[in-house]
Amino acid sequence: MKKKKVMIAIVVFLLILLIITIAWYLDDQSKNYSKLEVSDSLIAMQNNYEEEFETEGFTIDNPNIILNPYHISPLTALVIFETETEVSPHVTIVGKDEHTTYNQTFSKGTKHLLPIYGLYPNYENEVIIEYTIDNQKISKTLSIQTDKLPDDFILPTSVTSSKEDLSNELYFFSPSSKGYTCAYDINGDVRWYLTTNALWDISRLENGHMLISTERRVNSPYYMTGLYEIDLLGKIYVEYSLPGGYHHDYDELPNGNLLVATDDFNNDAGTVEDYIVELDRDTGKIIKEYDLKDILNMEDGKSENWTAYDWFHNNSVWYDEATNSITLSGRHQDAVINIDYETGKLNWIIGDPTNWSEEYQKYFFTPVGENFEWQWSQHAAMITPEGYVFVLDNGNNKSKNKDEYVSATDSYTRGVMYKINTDDMTIEQIWEYGKERGSEFYSPYISDVDYLAENHYIVHSGGIVYQNGEVQNQPAGLGGYDRLVSDTVELLNDKVIFEIVLPTNNYRVEKMPLYSNDEYNLSEAKELGTLGETEVTKMKIGPILNSLDIKEIEEKHNISFSKEKDRLVFTGQFKKGTTVNILLYKNLSSKVYNVPISKKPYTALCIDVFTDEENENGITITKYINEIGLEGEYSIYLEIDGKIYDTNKYVEF
Repeated sequence: MKKKKVMIAIVVFLLILLIITIAWYLDDQSKNYSKLEVSDSLIAMQNNYEEEFETEGFTIDNPNIILNPYHISPLTALVIFETETEVSPHVTIVGKDEHTTYNQTFSKGTKHLLPIYGLYPNYENEVIIEYTIDNQKISKTLSIQTDKLPDDFILPTSVTSSKEDLSNELYFFSPSSKGYTCAYDINGDVRWYLTTNALWDISRLENGHMLISTERRVNSPYYMTGLYEIDLLGKIYVEYSLPGGYHHDYDELPNGNLLVATDDFNNDAGTVEDYIVELDRDTGKIIKEYDLKDILNMEDGKSENWTAYDWFHNNSVWYDEATNSITLSGRHQDAVINIDYETGKLNWIIGDPTNWSEEYQKYFFTPVGENFEWQWSQHAAMITPEGYVFVLDNGNNKSKNKDEYVSATDSYTRGVMYKINTDDMTIEQIWEYGKERGSEFYSPYISDVDYLAENHYIVHSGGIVYQNGEVQNQPAGLGGYDRLVSDTVELLNDKVIFEIVLPTNNYRVEKMPLYSNDEYNLSEAKELGTLGETEVTKMKIGPILNSLDIKEIEEKHNISFSKEKDRLVFTGQFKKGTTVNILLYKNLSSKVYNVPISKKPYTALCIDVFTDEENENGITITKYINEIGLEGEYSIYLEIDGKIYDTNKYVEF
């Protein structure tokens, strides 16, 4: 009996050893494959650039001048030198006139790394650095030659400036179609731009840094992985990643946290642009969530652009400290809504109450006063310091009843300000600009308003679209076009003091000074937050046998795999109805990720800078598989309509 047990144990041991050997053999195949190398992220490249910076041994007479130090902001430079005693350098970037000359005084020290902003392109720029030692003024004039603008850079077709009424701040534009994130001065000259895709809002934070979108998508058509906190040199200080990514807008709270328009891609209803989160700035963690499906009826107040997929289309986020509330803009319900910050409960709705359920009627206002008009398909809703509601009224259709729609040629876009009384629920229109401009100022999408001071505003009609000489009622990326216009107007006491017209469409405009209160430093960038774990469709147990070589179909479907720092990226082109899965194989099991082949019913393509085209080969599809939940080496297979193809590649997480 004892011998028998020993024999059984030996057999079991040998079987286990055999299974382990087979598993090792099957799994070891990755060693014969090519490994997907990780593409450099902006932060990784930033670290490499900074390692090359020479900071020792330079004087004011022989400074180290690094043009475009981070390789994404060509009209900037970093000037490095040392002084024997502590001084506070003053920098003058000499403009083409007194209105476009910029000055900045930097903190006292002996080692100086001075960020130089606002250089002209294709120009020998004059930069003066001055400081005082022992009552003696030291002055050094530097000459910094810049390269010309890219051939596809957008320049103004018209600039009007009332210079006696203007400061020398810059107008920062974010693109919607062709163009760059950039800034123009009051002469219309380009004084700053980024070569990377930086979309959506581009405001400054309290610490002086700017907050822009990352250049990476988390989902089509324009949902980005998150946000970069940067300076104008293009140096990244923090990267914030969110599972639902970032779109349209954010707002900085008094506690420093960020309210971010994001998505919940795994929600049961399958909707987008109806989800807001509060992001902890110190940790990158999401600490508060607002799901608009819990606040509003998705079927109410439908505009022409409403779809079940994008029923609300939130395009702005604004926190008001006086009322501890959040104001949001739902383009596809023609509704500006206000919710309680603490509870998320609905406070009020601004918009035409037509086609809204009875339960919501109490949240609407009753118009009072003369010349009142509701807003339609609006953007950029905010609360002014006076407590007014300021909004960009795009003006689409001007009715919820199809038989009463106003055509694009008879429409107009305007900035409008409302005074609301939440006690008696009345609303009064107290200011507007744009109606008098008629259809030439009509933007059926995007656009912006900004409050600069009392009676001092910007109205930005950024999405004017023409085809065959007629203004259109659809975004450029949906209805087609042969001419685009972006028209930005600054008003002071109802007088137009600045106007810049560009032959493109721009999402937003912010008027900001060239320099702020931030201090440049060589600190390492923080990477906070997470993209979350990609849902596994199913698990398959066992080896993958009889797979085909992907070279048979690689070119036909334009298949590519790449590895980013935190995810695997797959791109291919497939016809609707095709079943596509990615298999990540390790240890005799496969994690299967479905790749949906479908085209969403977009009715508000706000950003048209990507090319996920559809042709006779099908729809271009991108699938992202995040590293969370994955560890080690995985062989990559692709399954198309039941046939499994070996990519001859492996990925390591």
